[in-house]
Amino acid sequence: MKGILLTASLLALGAGLAQAQKTTLTIESWRNDDIKIWRDVIIPAFEKQHPDIHVVFAPSAPTEYNAVLAAKIKAGTAGDLITCRPFDQSLELYKAKQLTNLNSLPGIKNFDTVSKAAWSTDDGKTTFCVPMASVIHGFLYNKKAFSDLGLSVPKTEAAFLAALDKIKQNGKYVPLVMGTKDQWESATMGYQNIGPTAWSGETGRKGLISGKAQYNKGGFLTAFTSLAKWKPYLAPGYQALAYPDAQNLFSQGRGAVYPSGSWDIGTFRQMNPDMELGAFAPYSINGQKCVISDQPDIAMGINAASKNQESAKTFLNWVASDVFASLYANALPGFFPLANVKYTLKDPVAQEFLNWRNQCGKSFRSSYQILSRNANPNNENDLWNASSQLLNGSLSAQAAADMVQKNLASWYGPQKGK
Repeated sequence: MKGILLTASLLALGAGLAQAQKTTLTIESWRNDDIKIWRDVIIPAFEKQHPDIHVVFAPSAPTEYNAVLAAKIKAGTAGDLITCRPFDQSLELYKAKQLTNLNSLPGIKNFDTVSKAAWSTDDGKTTFCVPMASVIHGFLYNKKAFSDLGLSVPKTEAAFLAALDKIKQNGKYVPLVMGTKDQWESATMGYQNIGPTAWSGETGRKGLISGKAQYNKGGFLTAFTSLAKWKPYLAPGYQALAYPDAQNLFSQGRGAVYPSGSWDIGTFRQMNPDMELGAFAPYSINGQKCVISDQPDIAMGINAASKNQESAKTFLNWVASDVFASLYANALPGFFPLANVKYTLKDPVAQEFLNWRNQCGKSFRSSYQILSRNANPNNENDLWNASSQLLNGSLSAQAAADMVQKNLASWYGPQKGK
């Protein structure tokens, strides 16, 4: 009996020591809509490979995240891992020495320059968050409508407009489902969707930053001109159509084409599980090769004050792996890991979006890096305003482009006088 008790005591002691040696990592995040995915899918997979590390996912409300995180960092109570929003908000954390430099992290080699840009210094020399996922711009379409009218997926602007003409003449479906009431869709799902092809992706985007390119010339003006051609195909009363209204209209099968992004895949799967969805990439303009907006959305860095730096690095190296990529992409269809690793998707529409990375060039929204640092005028807001006014018919393509360019040149050094 004494031997049994001694053995039991030793086992209990061993278990206690093992528990004591286990490191706990806490993740700060604004994404509180995917708690179940993290707790039931992602974290268990990591802990199975790394039983010595326990991970806790502790998100805040999206609108409160910045303030909550700042307060926690100041109080010294922030988690070990910080979920990073793209561009300036995370850059400011790094500049304040609140995020760790990740240049030496082995997993960072799995990401190209475009993927890292949203979480790197302006000169691109230092990366401080591991990119987790992006969303990709393109077009969703109603397969039934295309089948009814004998339409094929358009690959050029001419084919796109010809298809919309045929849909309009038939009268059964709204050719192009998008409203201008909320303004942002006009720019985000319109201008920034077809634009990267027109301005040659990174060449044009970086040209705006350096001052070599302008919004009212070349490809940026072409994008406004091409967007203006959508106006005759929008739904009656589109000026009063808000984003949720457009989603409802399309999910009911009443529309043919929905300018969008991969983030809407999950929404339509929930709204109408029986809908036959398809997707096609931004069409070619003037014979140029397609370029997609592979918009950086979410990343993860290490709290510089964390006492668990090595365990946090272990987790981030795993985030940069193919195992994480497959888990995350399949759990959240339409959100695509940015690591250069191979993974396949169960959702065929999400897979179609992902395929474009191999078929097209890639860039991201022109206004997101550096150019929207001014409060008023603000480049992002100007694009919303100009794009919606263009579609409403109150501005011509040239006038819209001139307005955006004038406001950018009013404060941004490299564009002054241009």
